[in-house]
Amino acid sequence: MSDAARPPAFNESDLKPSIQIEGLSVRYRVPREKVSGIKELAIRWAQRRLEHIDFWALREVSLDVQRGEVFGIIGHNGAGKSTLLKVVAGLLHPTEGRVVVRGRVAPLLDLGAGFHPELTGRENVYLFGTLLGMSRREVDQRFESIVDFADLWDFVDAPLRTFSTGMTARLGFAVATCRLADILLVDEVLAVGDVHFQEKCLERMDAFRERGATILFVTHALENAKEICNRAVWLSEGRVMDIGPARHVVDQYIKG
Repeated sequence: MSDAARPPAFNESDLKPSIQIEGLSVRYRVPREKVSGIKELAIRWAQRRLEHIDFWALREVSLDVQRGEVFGIIGHNGAGKSTLLKVVAGLLHPTEGRVVVRGRVAPLLDLGAGFHPELTGRENVYLFGTLLGMSRREVDQRFESIVDFADLWDFVDAPLRTFSTGMTARLGFAVATCRLADILLVDEVLAVGDVHFQEKCLERMDAFRERGATILFVTHALENAKEICNRAVWLSEGRVMDIGPARHVVDQYIKG
């Protein structure tokens, strides 16, 4: 049998979830009393007068996200949604439990976090691309398509500090999604920008999904969760309240 006719090799990892979360808990230690600034914080710490309380952002969260699935995360503000994404992205370490991620991750968490306000849009494309692991040559090859997608040719050589929040988010989304990743982490991207740009975001996310990428999607837009997601989890005060088909979970969340 020729190599061309030979069936693709079976890879056992293809059957494993893209994301496995087991007994995940995240604890923050916060000062019991408010302090006016870093100086007062340092003085209290030095004098051993700084008392803390434990705040659990996530408690015993367990779930699997399958390869090629669009998985929604819903819940009120402070429910632990963004904390969950940050742990999956590797930006936070679990206090308890473990997270296994299989594949290259593109995190769309804070779409201006990798930018510098004094650099131009053009310079920030290269800066953010480098932070995401791209070489200068890769960014060169993708630069025009990035700016086209963000629709920022008129502003690309202006300092980023002159950009609106929506313009910055458009540029961040365009850079972060300019190459295919195995896993896309999306935190309220559709809350910024105009309707036209939101539609472009959805189209690009759909293209990722069609090519086999896994998407973990935080949103307050419940209709988007119903339409886009295969399954969803409802978090409340860091705990899983429900998990299952997206429409069912959204309906349960609304009933509250």
